[in-house]
Amino acid sequence: MLHETSAAAIAIFSAFVLGVVGLSFWLGRRKQSAQAYYAAHGEVHWFVNGVAFAGDYLSAASFLGICGMIATAGYDGFLYSIGFLAGWIVALFVIAEPIKALGRFTFADALDARFNSRGIKLAVAISTLVVSVFYLIPQMVGAGSLITPLLGLPHAAGVVIVGVVVTLIVVTAGMVSTTWVQFIKGSLLVLFCGLLTGLILTRGFALHGGRPGGADLAPQVRTVRPDGSVLVNGRPQSRENDLRPVGTVVKLPDRFAGTSTGPLSPLEFLSTLEDSTVVTWSATKRSDADGVHTTYSPVERKGADLLKPGGSFKGLTTGRLADRLDFASLMLALFCGTASLPHILIRYYTVKDAAAARKSTVVGIAAIGGFYVLTLYLGLGAMTSGALDPTDSNMAAPLLARTFSETLFAVISAIAFTTVLGTVSGLIMAGSGAVAHDLAENVFGMRMTDHEKVRCGKFAAVGLGGIAIVLGILFKSFNVSFLVGWAFNIAASANLPALVMLLFWPRTTKQGIIAAVTVGMVSSLAWILLSADTFEKVYGLSREASIVPFSQPGLVTIPLGFAVLVVVSLFTNGRGSR
Repeated sequence: MLHETSAAAIAIFSAFVLGVVGLSFWLGRRKQSAQAYYAAHGEVHWFVNGVAFAGDYLSAASFLGICGMIATAGYDGFLYSIGFLAGWIVALFVIAEPIKALGRFTFADALDARFNSRGIKLAVAISTLVVSVFYLIPQMVGAGSLITPLLGLPHAAGVVIVGVVVTLIVVTAGMVSTTWVQFIKGSLLVLFCGLLTGLILTRGFALHGGRPGGADLAPQVRTVRPDGSVLVNGRPQSRENDLRPVGTVVKLPDRFAGTSTGPLSPLEFLSTLEDSTVVTWSATKRSDADGVHTTYSPVERKGADLLKPGGSFKGLTTGRLADRLDFASLMLALFCGTASLPHILIRYYTVKDAAAARKSTVVGIAAIGGFYVLTLYLGLGAMTSGALDPTDSNMAAPLLARTFSETLFAVISAIAFTTVLGTVSGLIMAGSGAVAHDLAENVFGMRMTDHEKVRCGKFAAVGLGGIAIVLGILFKSFNVSFLVGWAFNIAASANLPALVMLLFWPRTTKQGIIAAVTVGMVSSLAWILLSADTFEKVYGLSREASIVPFSQPGLVTIPLGFAVLVVVSLFTNGRGSR
């Protein structure tokens, strides 16, 4: 859709971005050591680190993607919130204190603490880069989605802007600036999403008029012609001729006599929606010589159905074994993936001791849990706001804010953009550490001074920023939560078996760790590339051409990683492997 920009929106957005960049330059004004660049001297206060955990973890997938999925699919989008939050239980009770004691700069340090093995460092460094790149994609896609309505620039311009800004953040002050950007972003995100939720409850629901098939809710057709031009309902796209916003309530419960409910409590909001009728929109595509035609059709649905599982995850309703396994596999990956994400794990090296690591995890869980409760109301509020963009579910929350005021839209969009900055900077920090510390110094044996270690990390950050920009442009049409599911699958398959067994099974060997990381990473990546979702959405092929039974690999590849580690460790125990 085309979107109007405003001077206020541009000014607020610019102030946020310039403030973040200015903070990074101010924090980076002193000469940096490797300990400062990669781990902020290990002196970050546990409360600041806990909120920074939230700032790092609450990515574009959490804010833009989950809100968009709830707005378009109902309750099923909230299952991502549940899965993401549940994973922190593993981090708190299994990972937090041991990972602090084992490592120094990177995740590879922890897995290699007992062995001093170049093979472990190589395998884990590659795994870190693969997970970081897959996690970078949805963040950059979210950045492009934000820039289009906010500044009126193309998707690619937004991706380039965030890539450049994040690279500046990481290069100027490393983990110090990354930590404070994440702290500020996490605080603002929870605060303003709470404010937006309060406004949603105060407004309640209102009838927007029209019925399916009426003038207001007729099907809309968007055509992308072979030359790249766009038609809307058969006419050239313009400000005056564009797809209309969607998402309306067409029937309220009988207990409301008028056209609106007035203010509602949190529970009343859900019960009222359950008894209402809502028009959502479905999209169907067809291609011919004239281009790709997408028809957006109104679908009248009961609120009770939207609050039930099964709107998006067919494994909950179809009864097909493959669909059920696909859903179970995704939930397993979300649960296991949090404690396996390299950019989350390296945050434990920024606090002084294991007790601080545990306390910062508790603070992170509180902030993250509170935010995920808010996503349910944000998504449902966007679904019924009459302002949902049928072409881009990732913009549900910012466009919801626009229904209250242009200023709130600008603030929410700027915070969402800062959300992307915080997560991407953490990912690039993890990736640059893997390149400079694990690969260059420990695998390839490059002897570097402290200053050269920092410089190498900065060069790696620039390279990763460039890769992120390219991938963010290529994957622009994907929902960001869907893309993050891939990253969680790979992280859980490659990293969790090795980490858990190293901590709790004394017979683990270096060969077992190398094998588990390699097999988990390769098998999950191969499964994703051969899945029906990838065949359809990336290759443009039929879903039936896929050779794997379901799309999410975690149910197979996570146990495979554990099995490989146990078998290889048993065969190599006592052979110079410990």
